[in-house]
Amino acid sequence: MKKLLVLLLISIMAIFVFAGCDGVVPGEGEGEGEGEGEIEEVTVDVDGMVQLGGKNWISAGNHDITVTFPAPVENVFACISDCSGDYGSKQPFSCDEDVVLFPNEDKTVWTGSGYFEGKDDCCASYISVEAGECEAGTCIVFPIIVDSDVPFAEIEVSAEACTCEGCEITFESTSESQECADAEECCGDYCSGLAGWSIAIFEDDPFDICCETPCDEPIYTCSGTACPIECTTDCLDAEEDYYVVVNLVDNVGNEVEYYAIVELDSACGVSVTEYCADVQDCTCTSFEESAAGDTDEYIGFCDSDENCCD
Repeated sequence: MKKLLVLLLISIMAIFVFAGCDGVVPGEGEGEGEGEGEIEEVTVDVDGMVQLGGKNWISAGNHDITVTFPAPVENVFACISDCSGDYGSKQPFSCDEDVVLFPNEDKTVWTGSGYFEGKDDCCASYISVEAGECEAGTCIVFPIIVDSDVPFAEIEVSAEACTCEGCEITFESTSESQECADAEECCGDYCSGLAGWSIAIFEDDPFDICCETPCDEPIYTCSGTACPIECTTDCLDAEEDYYVVVNLVDNVGNEVEYYAIVELDSACGVSVTEYCADVQDCTCTSFEESAAGDTDEYIGFCDSDENCCD
């Protein structure tokens, strides 16, 4: 009798335990519909975009846009807001540029092209993506900073006689004095930041038969990824003219090039002439006068005349 009661008690406990387990495992279809109308993990990618300091950066102009959804969607609409400069603002914004997006076969990836208008040095835009499957119609609001300005530098050119013969040329970026603070380096980029610089020296005009891309091989090159610009060549022949191409690029790909003819005399004295290489009705560069107002010793120009006291 006692064994029978124990067996009955074990059976009752087993039924209770299994019933309890069934109660915490959702059946098919249970739990679905929670958060209905909201699609998570929508991503936006813009061709040429880089991430710096936790923010998204792009150059001004047309860029391909790809929006990826975790599930098929219909009637996707996207637009780009006016470039206001208010990155991260939660205030309502109005669309300034519509973006037509085309779906892939299963309608999870939508692609198109949009124009990002820059203002001054840096400003911020939003890419807004909407679809009927998303909560309140909006799937994602994606912030991006538009960099519309190019890097800058003013480079002093000097030369010294080598021990045996010839001259070595030195290129150094300058500093701009300020009344209320330390001198500011005349080299850099005010928006996404300088990504790199290079200097190429040619014996002959590299643009004599082509435009934009030099047709000749340089006899000397140097480069760097940050300011200041500092470069000293090997010993070069005196009493010669050399063609110099200086290239600066920022982190989103905006570029500027300075072109100069550096003339060395017998005593390694330097004369610098900036020039515009016009070849076959195409212009390779634009002329810019140096901030010092003296193109005999400098290449490029300083892009800032601000004073810290203002």
